[in-house]
Amino acid sequence: MARYIFITGGVVSSLGKGLASAALGALLQARGYTVRLRKLDPYLNVDPGTMSPFEHGEVFVTDDGAETDLDLGHYERFTGVAARRTDSVSSGRIYSNVLEKERRGDYLGKTIQVIPHVTNEIKDFLSVGADEVDFQLCEIGGTVGDIEGLPFFEAIRQFAQERPRGQCIFMHLTLLPYVAASGELKTKPTQHSVKELRSIGIAPDVLVCRSEHPIPEKEREKIGLFCNVRKESVIAAYDLKSIYEAPLAYHREGLDQAVLDAFGIAPAPKPNLARWHDVNERLTHAEGEVRVAIVGKYVQLEDAYKSIKEALTHGGMANKVRVKVEWVDSEVFDREDPAPYLEGYHAILVPGGFGERGTEGKIKTAQFARERGIPYLGICLGMQLAVIEAARNVAGFKTAGSEEFDHEAGKRRFEPVVYHLKEWVQGNHVVERTVTDDKGGTMRLGAYTAALVEGSKVAEVYGASRIEERHRHRYEVDTKYREALEDKGLCFSGMSPDGRLPEIVEWKDHPWFIGVQFHPELKSKPFAPHPLFADFVRAAVETSRLV
Repeated sequence: MARYIFITGGVVSSLGKGLASAALGALLQARGYTVRLRKLDPYLNVDPGTMSPFEHGEVFVTDDGAETDLDLGHYERFTGVAARRTDSVSSGRIYSNVLEKERRGDYLGKTIQVIPHVTNEIKDFLSVGADEVDFQLCEIGGTVGDIEGLPFFEAIRQFAQERPRGQCIFMHLTLLPYVAASGELKTKPTQHSVKELRSIGIAPDVLVCRSEHPIPEKEREKIGLFCNVRKESVIAAYDLKSIYEAPLAYHREGLDQAVLDAFGIAPAPKPNLARWHDVNERLTHAEGEVRVAIVGKYVQLEDAYKSIKEALTHGGMANKVRVKVEWVDSEVFDREDPAPYLEGYHAILVPGGFGERGTEGKIKTAQFARERGIPYLGICLGMQLAVIEAARNVAGFKTAGSEEFDHEAGKRRFEPVVYHLKEWVQGNHVVERTVTDDKGGTMRLGAYTAALVEGSKVAEVYGASRIEERHRHRYEVDTKYREALEDKGLCFSGMSPDGRLPEIVEWKDHPWFIGVQFHPELKSKPFAPHPLFADFVRAAVETSRLV
C-alpha cells in the first residue's frame, strides 16, 4: 500500500505548493521510490477547461484527455510520471458525482450530506491506485480556512485516521513575512495557520516556510515549539533563480529526510541526485543567449503559457544556451506594423488560444516570420493562423479565416479554411460533435497519433515516422485547401493516421517554419527536452549567429 503525503497551504495562496510537491516527488524518486502526484482543487468548476487563462493560468492536458490544473505540469516535468485523469479532481467533479449517484438512487433514500457522502467521494478518489506506487503526494488547492476547502480537509483527516498508524503524514506550507521596519521575520502568520489547521483535526508533521531571508535557528525553534513540530522538520523555502533548483535546494534544507523521518523510515536509501546536478549545470553554464518572442493575447499573465516557457527553457538546456523569453501582445499588431517590434528576435512562437481577439495581429506575425526567414513555431491556434496567412497572402484566398470567429460574431465573414470539427476517430470509435454542444470537455482532447511525411523537416526533428502528442482543440484546418496550399510550398507534413486531419504544416523553402495542431510543450521535461523545442532553439541559435 502507498504511503500518503498530504500537502496543504496557509496564510496566502501561490506560495508554491505545486512546486514543493513536485520537488519532493523528484527527491523521493532519487532515493529509489516510485511516486504519484495528485491535485484536489476546491473550486466548483468541474475542471479548469472552461476557465480563462487570466483566472487560472494554463490548462494542462493529460494523455487520457483530462483538462487539469497547471500544477500537474510541474508534477510531470519534475518526475517524468505521466499524469492521468484520476490525478486531478475538483469540488465540482465531487459534487457532480454525488448528485449523479443520488439521481440514480445509489444512496437508497438517505439524506445526502457533506459528511459522509461528499467526504466519502473524496476518500474514494484518494484510494485510486493505492497499490501502484510507494508514495502518493496529494496537494490540496487553496489555503486552510477557505470555506470551499473544508470538505477536502475533513476528508484527508478521516482518510489518515482510517489508515494504519504511520501511513499518512501532513506537510503544510506557510509564509514567513519579513518586516523591514523592524528587520524581523514574523512567525505569527505561520502559528495562526497551523492553529487553524489543528482546529479542524490535522496536525502537520512537516512545515515548509516560504521566506525571502534565512530563518535564524532561534526562529526555527520558536516555530517548532509553538506549532508542535520537530525543529528538524521546519524547512526553509527560499526564492530561487530557477524552479529547477528546487529539488537540490529542498534536499539541502532536509525536506526529503524530514518526510522519511515522519514515516519512521530508517535507514533511508541514499539519494542519487546526478540528474538534477546535470540540469542545474546546463542552466547555470549557458554558452550564449537567444531571444524568443511569444506573441499572444494572455501575455499579462505568464502562467497562461507556463508549459511553453518551460519547454523553451528545456530547449535552451539541450543547446547549452539561455533562452530569453519576451512577451509581445498580439493586439498591438492589429493596429501597427509588427516589424519594429519583432526585428530583434531570433525566433517567434505563436501559442494557442480561443476567440478572435488578437488573431489579426498573430496573422501578421506569421507573415513577418515567413517573409523574413525567422524561425517560427505555431502551436494549435498558432498553426491555424499560419495556414490562414498562407491562404490569404500566398494562395489567393483573400477572405480566408476560421469558423470559430464567425461563430463568435454570429455571421459569416470568412472563407472557412479552419472549420468546426464535427467528428474524429478516437481509439476504435468515432466521436461526434456539434457547434451547440456544451463547452466543457467536448474538445478533441488527449493523446492522438500523427503520421509524418518522409523527408519532411518534422520527420527529421523527431527521427520518427509516427508520433503521439496531446491535443486540445475544436477547430481544424480543412484538407480541401491542402492541394492549393501545397502548390505554393506549404507542406502538410503530418496527418492523422486516417489522413483526414492535418496535424503539422511547414514551409519547404523556409529555414524553420513549423505549425502543429497539438501541444508539444506538455510533454517536455528538463532532463528530456521535447525534440520540437530543442530544434526550434537550435534554429534560433543559427539565426543569432547570422544577425
